[in-house]
Amino acid sequence: MKFSVPSPNGRGCREAAGEGYKMKTILKKYLWYPSPGPLARATLSRWERDSPALVLLALLLAALPASAQIKLGTNAVNVAPATAKPWAMTKTPGGQPDLQGFWTNNTMTPLQRPIGVTKEFYTKEEFSEALKKQAELDGEEATPGTVEDVHYDHSQFGLDRTQGLLTPNLRTSMIIDPPDGRIPALTAEGQKRAADLAAEKKKQGAQYDQAQNLSTTTRCVYMGGVPILPPAYNNTYQIVQSPGYVMILIELIHEVRVIPMDGRPHAPQTVRSWLGDSRGHWEGNTLVIETTNFNDKVAFQGASRDLKVTERFTRTGEETMKYEFTVDDPHTWTQPWNAEMPVTRTHGPIFENACHEGNYSMTNMLSAARAEEKRAADAAAPATTKGSR
Repeated sequence: MKFSVPSPNGRGCREAAGEGYKMKTILKKYLWYPSPGPLARATLSRWERDSPALVLLALLLAALPASAQIKLGTNAVNVAPATAKPWAMTKTPGGQPDLQGFWTNNTMTPLQRPIGVTKEFYTKEEFSEALKKQAELDGEEATPGTVEDVHYDHSQFGLDRTQGLLTPNLRTSMIIDPPDGRIPALTAEGQKRAADLAAEKKKQGAQYDQAQNLSTTTRCVYMGGVPILPPAYNNTYQIVQSPGYVMILIELIHEVRVIPMDGRPHAPQTVRSWLGDSRGHWEGNTLVIETTNFNDKVAFQGASRDLKVTERFTRTGEETMKYEFTVDDPHTWTQPWNAEMPVTRTHGPIFENACHEGNYSMTNMLSAARAEEKRAADAAAPATTKGSR
């Protein structure tokens, strides 16, 4: 049993936008249907057959073939045809494992294990329940007049995670080491740096006092890229391999990573950038990328500029890949920490995410803050002062 889904990138968003209400109806229909077995065998309309909702439905089917069942202790749910041929690693013309194509890491699994959760893996039933709850939350409409209502409705534009191709994961966190699934404790140096940063931000005023106080994400400057964590939307990536290089195109804010594979040393420590300086090599069938030389502004999870990220990409099937990364910064944490997640093949192409060109929210948020300040000042002014204006 194999499901075709619209791309989670620009093209898929447009398709979903035109069917936003119907998408939500289908999601609820499949997620809460008491007996999914017959549904899977039913003849579906073209829309229902191609709907991303079926990706969620697939996770709840109790009558899937053994090869497609959710198994405790595995990362990914392999929803593959029962008659699928045995998979064999394909190679590029240069003889390297072929990782090329479009991939998505869209997932419900958080980076850190939620407080109160003490297990490494959810059961199939717990995972299904978590999906239902998330789909319900994602489908809720914002209350008119609230802060949430000012931002665009993600569901309307097909940007809810439950509307795209999900990469299921029974793990309760991406972090697998430390065993508690949490980022390690800060060192004394890391604590001091965090306190100094908080004090500096306080000096700069409130969040909406000036554009510089807004996050680099809100300002469309930088939205991450190393390591590759799944954003709420625009979570598609393209890998291209050529002699001596690997290129990774990140859909969100269209970042491009060009990784040399020829064994050259890292750039001098004086050369730093948002995406750092990456160097790659092969260890068997695994692509290993080591990145250093980040600038002072990245501060991934509070890291220092001496952060080192080691990523590992390993094909595990025709449509699947395992992504692992190790974060090492002795100036920030008491130990390195590791995470992993499954990645699923999806459709291309990737359209440009022109974030800054349409970023009217910057002006709107700052002007709204000034309007709120004026309203508060007018309300607090004495009646005589108001009358004299």
